[in-house]
Amino acid sequence: MNLAILYYVYDPMCSWCWGYRPTWSALQSKLQMSYPELSIEYKLGGLAPDSDEPMPDDMQQFLQQTWNKIAEQLGTKFNFDFWHKCQPRRSTYPACRAVQLARDVGLEQEMTLAIQQAYYLEAKNPSDNATLIELAVGLGLDRALFTEALLSESTKAKLEEEVSRTRHLPIQGFPSIVLLVNGEFCLIELDYKNWQTSFQQIASLLSE
Repeated sequence: MNLAILYYVYDPMCSWCWGYRPTWSALQSKLQMSYPELSIEYKLGGLAPDSDEPMPDDMQQFLQQTWNKIAEQLGTKFNFDFWHKCQPRRSTYPACRAVQLARDVGLEQEMTLAIQQAYYLEAKNPSDNATLIELAVGLGLDRALFTEALLSESTKAKLEEEVSRTRHLPIQGFPSIVLLVNGEFCLIELDYKNWQTSFQQIASLLSE
C-alpha cells in the first residue's frame, strides 16, 4: 500500500456527526485492524464562527427538526431540553478550539465525545466557554491553563488556519471522509447506517 492518509472532517457540535458516531467508530476500528499502516487524522471544519447573538427562532426550529430527523433515521438520542434550558447561539468555534487544545495532549476524541454528550444528552451549551472549561477539568486538564489557552489569540488563529486548510479538501459538509492516496484526494461515500460502504471504497482505492 502506498503512503495514505484518511481525513475525518467534522465539527464537535454537528448533529449529523453525532448521528454518524457509532458507524464511524466501527469503520475506524475495522480500518485500524485491516490497515494498521493507514494514518487517520481528524480535521475540524468549523461549522459556525464565534457569535454572542441568540440563535434566530427559525434556525432553532430547523435544528430541532434536524435532530428529530436524525433520531428517526438512525435512532440517535437527543435531549430536547437544551432548547428551553439554554440560550442557543450559532457558534461552534469555541468547541472546536477546546478540541484542538485537547488534541495537543492526546485527548481529542475524549473531548469530542464529552462535548457531544454535554450538548445532545445533558442539555448543556458547548458554545459557552464555561461549559467547555468544566468538560476539560473533567478530562483531567488544568482549569487555569486550559482557560487561558481557550481564550488566547494564538488558539483562535490556530483554529482559523486549520479551518482554512480543511476547506480546501473535497468535502461535502460534515462529517466528510477524504482519502489521500497516490497523491490524490478522494471523497469517500458516507453511509450513516453501514460502515461497509465506506470501507469497501477505501479498500478498493488502497489496492490500486
